[in-house]
Amino acid sequence: MSSSYTPYPPPSTGLNERRRHALEDVDNAVFSWFHVRVCLVAGIGFFTDAYDLFAINIAATMLGFVYGDPTTGQLGKSQDFGIKLTRGTASPIGTFFGQLLFGWLADLVGRKRMYVSSTHALQLCIIIVGTLGQAVSGEGPAASIVGVIIMWRIIMGVGIGGDYPLSAVISSEFAATRTRGRLMTAVFASQGFGNLAASVIAVIVVAAFRKSILADSQDNHKHVDFCWRLLLGLGCVPGAIALYFRLTIPETPRFTMDVERNLLKATQDVDEFIKQTETYIVDPDAPMKRIQAPLATRRDFLQHFSRLENAKILFAAAYSWFALDIAFYGLGLNSSVILEHVFLGPGGELLDSTERTRSENVYKILSGVSTGNVVLSIAGLIPGYWVAFFVIDRWGRKPIQLLGFGMLFIIFLIMGFAYHPILDHSPGVFMFLYCLANFFENFGPNTTTFIVPGEAFPTRYRSTAHGICAASGKFGAIIAQVAFNYLKDKGDGKGDNRDARLDLILKIFAFFMLSGVFSTLLLPETMGKSLEEISNENQHEFATYGAGAPSSAVRGPYLFVIRY
Repeated sequence: MSSSYTPYPPPSTGLNERRRHALEDVDNAVFSWFHVRVCLVAGIGFFTDAYDLFAINIAATMLGFVYGDPTTGQLGKSQDFGIKLTRGTASPIGTFFGQLLFGWLADLVGRKRMYVSSTHALQLCIIIVGTLGQAVSGEGPAASIVGVIIMWRIIMGVGIGGDYPLSAVISSEFAATRTRGRLMTAVFASQGFGNLAASVIAVIVVAAFRKSILADSQDNHKHVDFCWRLLLGLGCVPGAIALYFRLTIPETPRFTMDVERNLLKATQDVDEFIKQTETYIVDPDAPMKRIQAPLATRRDFLQHFSRLENAKILFAAAYSWFALDIAFYGLGLNSSVILEHVFLGPGGELLDSTERTRSENVYKILSGVSTGNVVLSIAGLIPGYWVAFFVIDRWGRKPIQLLGFGMLFIIFLIMGFAYHPILDHSPGVFMFLYCLANFFENFGPNTTTFIVPGEAFPTRYRSTAHGICAASGKFGAIIAQVAFNYLKDKGDGKGDNRDARLDLILKIFAFFMLSGVFSTLLLPETMGKSLEEISNENQHEFATYGAGAPSSAVRGPYLFVIRY
């Protein structure tokens, strides 16, 4: 947008023209410090989410040495399953319900209110309390520590689940059309730095306790207990930082305009947004004039998504996320096993018999797993996000998602059919393929499945629909962690530590990646279009003057409030 600012037309101007004028100012706004602030405030939530994801993956190995079988240094079958069920973006179960709940509430009461809410960022408070609860967990005769950790991670997962729809719609509704993809990608790419931070903290903590770990006896690794508690507990620090800065984000003009039905306040907010004065003030006692506009109701929701063109988009976006997360989180379950093989030598000789619990081997395992996760973050996760960032508004969302699913299909086929030969004779090649899979997950569907649902639906359902799509992904993560846990217990009779049927699991991943290619073909391309163009609604007759409804009907169906 040019530096000269055009005043909004007077109230007598047509309603839809005034609305369109305000939205075009947002869509054409020059990139500013406000966009950076939105990106940072929304992104720090994803940083926190990813930290918890990778922290529990490494912490689970530490828990095995402290609370697992003293002869093997591993958690029992039920304990291991319980911890694995809490991997992913915190607890997939809590996250599943959090995405649905907060997605719906953000459309009901507003993006800002759910970001800061009456309890001052309820969603972030849940994350902080859940994180601290894990770090101070204990056990007793009636409660195991694994059970207590699972409880806290389910609670934390509810808070983290709310971050997906809230951050997606806030970043999309404030972004200019030409940079919307990059802004949303930058928000989501914060996950890569969260992954890296968890791995680096793990390396530092293990190195700091090196002498103590080596001095522990083979049947009492008490200093490893300090390591996992510090690793998990530090995850509340970025959450506390985000809690403060989220108080500074205003409500999005699109929500104020299309859901609160307050056109004048929305245009005033756009005015302040463009001028960067950031006062966002409107007189609550000013007189009102009512006009009609679509309002979110159960009937309207069913009517909108009963149309084939809308139902097709919701299904395709939800299934694509579902298919991706089956592999994304299912592969994450096996990272510690793979990294132990790669970083502890061909065949993973340190994993055999009771040698694994010797103090020097405990240190090597923890150091190797932590270092391996640093390598995965730097070599695969972070580059994938930022390659997507540079091309998302040039190539488009759909081509990147197709490329990602296609490449993952090929990579998982190779890893699945050549699993044992490559891992035994060329572990470096396997590590390369593993990093390549992480790269194309992020330079592909892991990024685009987050972006498209934040763009492809009307404002009044944008957060709800994004929550449905994100919850579909977590449902896929739950399936991966439950169903594939059974497959991993089926031995293939090919030597020590070969009970994990990772080869079969990788082949199943390949099938879901292929199915993701077909679901992507059903999606529209959203690049270069305004959010209103993508919504499949008639924008020329979106709002009309009402017939003088009574004051009690201000919040009734199809009422648009203007304050003068």
